[in-house]
Amino acid sequence: MPQPSLRRRKTALLALALERAAPTTLQQQICEQLREIILAGRLPPGARLPSSRALAAELGCSRNTVVTAFDQLLSEGYLEGQAGSGTYVCRVLPEELLGVAPSAEAATASSEAPGGTAGPRLAGRAAAIVDLSRRDRDRHRLAQGSAGDTAPGSAQAPGETLRAFLSGPETNDFPFDVWGRLYARIWRRPAERLLQLDSAAGMQSLREAIAGYLRAYRGLQCDWHQVIVTTGAQAAIGLATQMLLEPGDAVWIEEPGYVGLRGPLLAAGAELVPVPLDGEGISVTAGTHLAAKARAAIVTPSHHYPLGTTLTLARRLELLEWAREADAWILEDDYDSEYRYAGRPLASLQGLAAGRGEAGRVIYVGTFSKVLFPSIRIGYLVVPEALVEPLTAGQAALGAMPSALVQPVLASFIEDGSFATHVRRMRRLYAARQAALVTAVKTHLDDLLTVTPDDAGLHVMAGLKAPLAERLGDQGAARVAAAAGIGVVPLANYFHGPATRQGLMLGYAGVPEEEIDRGARWLGEALRSALS
Repeated sequence: MPQPSLRRRKTALLALALERAAPTTLQQQICEQLREIILAGRLPPGARLPSSRALAAELGCSRNTVVTAFDQLLSEGYLEGQAGSGTYVCRVLPEELLGVAPSAEAATASSEAPGGTAGPRLAGRAAAIVDLSRRDRDRHRLAQGSAGDTAPGSAQAPGETLRAFLSGPETNDFPFDVWGRLYARIWRRPAERLLQLDSAAGMQSLREAIAGYLRAYRGLQCDWHQVIVTTGAQAAIGLATQMLLEPGDAVWIEEPGYVGLRGPLLAAGAELVPVPLDGEGISVTAGTHLAAKARAAIVTPSHHYPLGTTLTLARRLELLEWAREADAWILEDDYDSEYRYAGRPLASLQGLAAGRGEAGRVIYVGTFSKVLFPSIRIGYLVVPEALVEPLTAGQAALGAMPSALVQPVLASFIEDGSFATHVRRMRRLYAARQAALVTAVKTHLDDLLTVTPDDAGLHVMAGLKAPLAERLGDQGAARVAAAAGIGVVPLANYFHGPATRQGLMLGYAGVPEEEIDRGARWLGEALRSALS
């Protein structure tokens, strides 16, 4: 909280302007302009902001709009406040921890093109996408970029770096020898057909392999020609939404939820409608209250990201019924279904819908980035029969077809059993690492965090116990961890609006067991030091 000397400072004079006709909300405009002013240095650390009531009167908007904008910047670490004292620019900004805070001169220079002329004027939608990308990049760097760059007094030993607790698959154990042999066999003397442009939906051999795998393992009811290969899950969501949505169409998204889908939705001109979750998954009742006639809903029913909730059968049926009545699409993001450690794999929503004669409402989204390695950049859609031709044509028109270099190799990797072998080996490894993480948290962080085993996934979500929750919060805890070279992601990062709960994402899949224990010990020491 601000020091007494800061509380006596005069309230800053802000030059904000709201554009009612802009595609972004008034709340977003206030957030973006205040963030820009802070990063440009025009509002120094400790500067006091006008009261929400005074700023609302000056801007001609509701006080709730200003309060919500302030809350968002508070959760991002740009502002800090205390009841009865006011709201101040945070003394330690996220970008300062990252070493990327721009000076006022640099900010001015970056806004001008060579020759001193004004930079390009972006469309409102493009500006929102750029801002979203910048904030997501900074959040990612806050979690990852500080490893090995420890703060004075950190618990970490000098010169050591950890992968704890970054979310992602283990890549050191990938069978690159098998992959390399397949690649060499296919591309040493490639068949002529591989050198020509294939269908915009992807190579038939890969589409057949994917369809066979999904029918056997995920219970999908589909033929190979319903599979459209893309350059990743985000590209898959982008293709579907650009072809199915009109600008301004409302789309339900899980709150909290996967931030990577926001860019494709903004590019499609969609209106994002964050729908809260309860113990059964996304609340259809709340979604209907917020936007009953939404055009689509994007959900992670098998294993919610990041909370790990499973959408119950009753809630799945309720969601399908809503989609039927609203004539809406459901995009089922099944991002990590391969890694389930207890019980049988849950049937897909697409398979359930097909069994009820409603397969035409569900679009299935999958990716190989979690199960193989992130840079493979191969995802896919499984679409209803009626969408095969238009979405294939859309991908061709957008020029977004995935490269032919990887597709035949991946098809062979699946067909010869190497994919299944790799998944089984990784499932055993990840189950052991999750158990090691749960043990390490109970050993080194039991007074600070609470964590329970998860039946699936590559991470667990840890809850904050009371002095940590009250004094640092998940954003503050993540900054302390980053300064100690440990990567954790606050749950607040996954909220579209103000965060309503706290937690820390702890990845384990790509972290060796000895680093899991050491990382938990260092994290505990760093957090206790910050609280003392």
